[in-house]
Amino acid sequence: MFQLKNVITYQAANLPDAATLNAALESEPFKSPGSQELSSSGWAAPASFIEGVVADCHGILLIALKQEERMLPPAVVRDQLQAKVELIEAEQNRKVYRKEKLQLKDEVIFDLLPQAFLKSRVTYALICPEQGLIHIDASSHKRAEDLLNHLRQALGTLSVRLPQTALSPDKVMTSWLNGQSMPQSWLLEDECELRDPMTEGGRITAKGQDLLSDEITAHIEGGYVVKRLALEWNQHLSFVLHSDLTLHRIRLCDEYRESIDAEAPEDAQAYLESAVWLWGKDLHQLNTELIEIMGGDNFALEQEKDGVAA
Repeated sequence: MFQLKNVITYQAANLPDAATLNAALESEPFKSPGSQELSSSGWAAPASFIEGVVADCHGILLIALKQEERMLPPAVVRDQLQAKVELIEAEQNRKVYRKEKLQLKDEVIFDLLPQAFLKSRVTYALICPEQGLIHIDASSHKRAEDLLNHLRQALGTLSVRLPQTALSPDKVMTSWLNGQSMPQSWLLEDECELRDPMTEGGRITAKGQDLLSDEITAHIEGGYVVKRLALEWNQHLSFVLHSDLTLHRIRLCDEYRESIDAEAPEDAQAYLESAVWLWGKDLHQLNTELIEIMGGDNFALEQEKDGVAA
């Protein structure tokens, strides 16, 4: 089944429909890097049986940014450079200094590139025009922003922003471990990370533990706040929620997975479309609940205030 591992969600305005998006992305298709190129990136079909570069899954659009990079281990470059320097110094009886070494390093890389192995990766994103959301399967903002930059380049313009909640997520998560009841359909699991805001290195990671234990409570009463918390949502998904509202190490709950597999179409394309649509539906609901739990969208609240003031 199609599976997202980590999700960073962006709110977006004026997202294109499937046909418009496909036409834009096809103008920047993926091509493997040439023999003297370190890397290349472009849009690829999300699955081998998909025509074009956009899979329209009942209104949820699945796209895939493919990237390839030539792997040149620094140790190999360093050894080759050292050998070249030693040869010049021996044959010409002179010292090779820093500026010339930098030039020689470029020559070494140029010579090694055609022999370097290619490492590829694909970053998936769910574009949800009706909900105004983009869910990117990335564990870091840098990787998510890379996809957004390619998407913006293809479309010409793209306005996105991360959720801005009225309440601080780390304080809300801390309150759950300090006696405040969990929202309905949300459950604690057995992992968290606590940090001391007063010291740079004060960090405690708990795994496989009762998060409501006296030990955890004592740390929270001592001023530690929760930065990461393992949760289960709606008996559908389990994940680690970070204080920036990103979701990591997402897993489908067993019963939910079994129910999906039992009803899954046999046709590969229909199966993908069904799975992506379910992911889009669940992530929209989860994102909506998450923002409500955190006091609402601060950006929207500020706009409402401005509207009332006007």
